[in-house]
Amino acid sequence: MQIMPSRFYCYTARAAHIERLLWFITLLTTAIVSIDLTASVVAAQEQDMTQIHITMGGSPGAEFSAHWRITHEGETTEHVEEHGTVPAEFTFKGTTLEGTVTLLTDDERLEVDIVKGSHRSRSSTQGKGGTLTVSAL
Repeated sequence: MQIMPSRFYCYTARAAHIERLLWFITLLTTAIVSIDLTASVVAAQEQDMTQIHITMGGSPGAEFSAHWRITHEGETTEHVEEHGTVPAEFTFKGTTLEGTVTLLTDDERLEVDIVKGSHRSRSSTQGKGGTLTVSAL
């Protein structure tokens, strides 16, 4: 006499197989999404490391001159601001920045804030002729 599996056993085995298959698909989808998100984060970080943002603060209305040298992909460009006024902002694309900023007005304060990626540099000077030499590498 041959014993045949019950229909209940067949349905239970199929359900377990389907459950394992769904678990595998979920795991695979999660891995793909994680890889895609990681690639997006790395790309965003690389882009952030080439964006240099400068904020000029201090006494409102204070006048300054600035000479920026920005290097990106081996090429250096210069940006000169002869008579800037606080507040002011500049954004450059580059891997390095070097600059000289001079306060042009008496009894004023000048603050220079440079952000590149997750790095921040803050400098300040006070009084006419106060000069800052700044860099972001």
